[in-house]
Amino acid sequence: MSLIESIFYMIWRGIAIGILISAPMGPVGIFCIQRTLDKGRRAGFFTGVGASLSDLFYCLLTGFGLSFIESFLERNHDIIQLAGSAVLIAFAIYLYRKNPAGSLRTPSSSEKLSPRKDILGGFLFTFSNPLILFLIIGLFARFNFLMPEIRFYHYIIGFLFILVGAIAWWWFVTFAVDKVRSHFNLRSMWLINRIIGTIILIFAIVGIVTSILSLTGQ
Repeated sequence: MSLIESIFYMIWRGIAIGILISAPMGPVGIFCIQRTLDKGRRAGFFTGVGASLSDLFYCLLTGFGLSFIESFLERNHDIIQLAGSAVLIAFAIYLYRKNPAGSLRTPSSSEKLSPRKDILGGFLFTFSNPLILFLIIGLFARFNFLMPEIRFYHYIIGFLFILVGAIAWWWFVTFAVDKVRSHFNLRSMWLINRIIGTIILIFAIVGIVTSILSLTGQ
């Protein structure tokens, strides 16, 4: 494989992995959509950037410590799932209690935004679910991302484009959601918060029940 071929190999695989890690509409995707509707596209996008950075962190862990990561997850799978479910329950309660009235206006350009807080929120929300490592391991295997003949600088390119792919996905999602936000009224925003909160709560309950059953050996 020539230098150009190997670089192109890592670029398109990195973009594909980045998109596929972000695309499943789980709790993080729902959180990003809620931020977009609540605070505007910029807040939602920066939340997605934070989620992308967390995904990149887990990709790096997987790439440079695959055997350790697999054994750690196997030993602590249920405890990790319980902790992640607790975070989801807290966010679901927040949505249920939130007043949606402020979500209907489009934030003005002069309004003070906090990209750092949005990025940190997205990062921590994604970081609280390390079970995404199973998805990353599967994607790395599917796309033959970890190969003996690939050099270190190729991996730097690959990981960089994983981040590019993930951020591109969140750019698209927040763009689409922002385009339809004007069609919502107060009641629809209230319903959206409740629906999103319910979905996240279901994720959490399923995670808790699954973990408890596994811990008790049933």
